[in-house]
Amino acid sequence: QVRLVETGGGLVQTGGSLRLSCIGSGLRFDEYAMGWFRQAPGKEREVVSCINCNAPGSTYTADSVKGRFTISSDNAKNTLFLQMDNLRPEDTAMYYCAARQLTYYNELIGTEASRYNVWGQGTQVSVSS
Repeated sequence: QVRLVETGGGLVQTGGSLRLSCIGSGLRFDEYAMGWFRQAPGKEREVVSCINCNAPGSTYTADSVKGRFTISSDNAKNTLFLQMDNLRPEDTAMYYCAARQLTYYNELIGTEASRYNVWGQGTQVSVSS
């Protein structure tokens, strides 16, 4: 059974940093598209950043966080990271790790949340002004 567990959320002040981790079990990261999504109250779930989602080995980062957030992975440890720097109040949301198995090598899963079928429980990130 594939399982994802996120850790690392918390409350920080504007300009602060957090590092989210997502530990996976029952999967090999190099066989999956992996992504970080977030959902604020009253808003739709949106992609933050993803790996293997638009091309094998490539990353995608949303314009709203580009230059502040960095996605990375340690495939040997089945761990996905999201380094978040220069946090802003508008980054406040529940952050989710998600995965979707690639059925062939260069399958394009993309950035829509509906394309991902394995989700963690989420970790709350709150940024105070």
